[in-house]
Amino acid sequence: MTIRQRLEHAIASLKSAGVINAERDARILLAHVHGCDVGRISLILSDPDDWTQAQSDQFENSLIQRQQGKPVSKIIGRKSFWKADFWVTEDVLDPRPDTETLVELALQTPFRRVLDLGTGSGCIVISLLLDQPGATGLGVDVSDAALAVAQENARRLDCKGVNFQRSDWFSAVSGTFDLIVSNPPYIAAPEMRDLDPTVALYDPVISLTDHGDGLTAYRVIAQNCQKFLEPGGRVLVEIGPTQGAAVMEMFRQAGLQGVSITRDLDGRDRVVCGKAP
Repeated sequence: MTIRQRLEHAIASLKSAGVINAERDARILLAHVHGCDVGRISLILSDPDDWTQAQSDQFENSLIQRQQGKPVSKIIGRKSFWKADFWVTEDVLDPRPDTETLVELALQTPFRRVLDLGTGSGCIVISLLLDQPGATGLGVDVSDAALAVAQENARRLDCKGVNFQRSDWFSAVSGTFDLIVSNPPYIAAPEMRDLDPTVALYDPVISLTDHGDGLTAYRVIAQNCQKFLEPGGRVLVEIGPTQGAAVMEMFRQAGLQGVSITRDLDGRDRVVCGKAP
């Protein structure tokens, strides 16, 4: 069997299970088990398949998991975000391209110290610090398991300017920051019924919903952020596409200035920003 034949078998298996983007997913899974970059797959298709039995078993198991709906990222244990690959587990939300809108907006203005609320994998704060030399940051989360993932990502990516600690939003935070960012759980309880199973079954529920109207975290952030913001400091939060007006009003009512909304690449409302007086 050649690598091409192995790949063709994988694509057919995933297509038969109704997997969307079967060819892409098969290439990623094959590259992971083969130990090469996915971009090199086309260069080795004619090579003989000299895999060990352990590799063959690992590949077949990964195909079964994908057929059952498990996201590729949670099978191979990593997800690309911004400019790096982040280690992910089922204890953290998968980094998503939509969140890169928040990172891009945050980097438009220099900052010295950033607070990431509900840091999860740490992908936001680590991405910001890797692109802002000399800045420091704090990522907080209520989940010890998530914090372990974030700490490992900082180690793997050699991000030395970040610390992580357990905190229920601001409860254990001290000091002030000139930038606060967050991608909080914003899916309303009734919307969870219609959520894609690849998300509902493999991302932690605590990262997806507040079991209410999806706005609980924004109320906490709006009511408390100015205690931790330096004068003129910014707060940026990712939102669901229908939540812009409600979150903007919360920010205005809390006394934040210059409240604005930014859309993602698909033209959907994605990030609300405000500034401390």
